[in-house]
Amino acid sequence: MISEAVEPRRELFLRGDLEAADVVSAHREALRVLRDSIETAHVDAYSDIAWPQDVIPAYERALSMAKSQLTEGVRSAEADPGMAIDVAVHDDAQFDVLLALAPFTIHAEAWRHGQEIFSTADTGTALWIAVTAQQEVQLMSRLGALGIPQTAFTAQRPERRRLFARWSRHRSA
Repeated sequence: MISEAVEPRRELFLRGDLEAADVVSAHREALRVLRDSIETAHVDAYSDIAWPQDVIPAYERALSMAKSQLTEGVRSAEADPGMAIDVAVHDDAQFDVLLALAPFTIHAEAWRHGQEIFSTADTGTALWIAVTAQQEVQLMSRLGALGIPQTAFTAQRPERRRLFARWSRHRSA
């Protein structure tokens, strides 16, 4: 049996033509599928758009997490208080912060064995994941259950101008 540590991962990119609600769901379902694989994660408490009302409590919690990390000495006093906030993904409350902010942040990432497996940027418009075959099946099943087409992710890296077009639509939504 091949363990996940050595199992090949496939890179997937979120397509640029999804509805805003589907973009949010895709981020969150990708994180849920990857959760058990994630060893370290970070999120920025910055967005290029106003935080949605239902996300504000998670935003405030993220800033509180950053302050706690400063107090505990795991965060530098010179660090930007809203950047690269460590998230303990096996702590449900902290994972909920990542779930809430990821679709709207300027940047979030997650790592396993020194390899990045989740990255989102540009206020949720650029999502990249690296999944095992089993995780890909789980993700497609979860998306399908939500009515999101299984074509929401593609193995083809999006062109930069398409990302900008999606960002512009997302801002005005």
